[in-house]
Amino acid sequence: MLRFMSIRKAALALRSGGVIAYPTEGVYGLGCLPDEAEAVAEILLMKKRKAEMGLLLIASNEEQLAPWIDLPGNLSIPPPSQQHPVTWVVPAADDAPYWITGGRDTVAVRVTDFPIAAALCDAANSALVSTSANVSGHQPARNTYVLRHQFHDLVDYIVPGRCGPAAGPSEIRDLKSGSTLRPARK
Repeated sequence: MLRFMSIRKAALALRSGGVIAYPTEGVYGLGCLPDEAEAVAEILLMKKRKAEMGLLLIASNEEQLAPWIDLPGNLSIPPPSQQHPVTWVVPAADDAPYWITGGRDTVAVRVTDFPIAAALCDAANSALVSTSANVSGHQPARNTYVLRHQFHDLVDYIVPGRCGPAAGPSEIRDLKSGSTLRPARK
């Protein structure tokens, strides 16, 4: 019941244009709805991150990513794994916003089966911006103490819960070539 109420409150914050913090497979994430330019700008400011770097989108299923991606008919995003999450760089839709792509013709996406993150996507009925909860260049938050110390006054809602078993941020791979762009932490 508590988790349901937390997910519901987070979804309300998201639909109101807010920024939330929430546990993912390996670290806490900062998130908002991908089309909320002001919320994305807040996240970039919090993290001291340049828009040119682009942002990751998570979803509970590939259909939630459809507005922002343009997969060729022969490609699909592989199934998710909480133990070894993989973020895939895929072709972006022609109208994907600059703040998501960083001006590239690709976008980074991950289909998640981590219960809290997937429930947030389902409750918002959308993919979410998902970037690690840290100031650029610093270690991401893996516990609520660090998260609250850095971000509690800056986000609209913090979803309670623990991060999953992954050792840190996800591996990043190119979907077309299969090449690893950032290895997973061991």
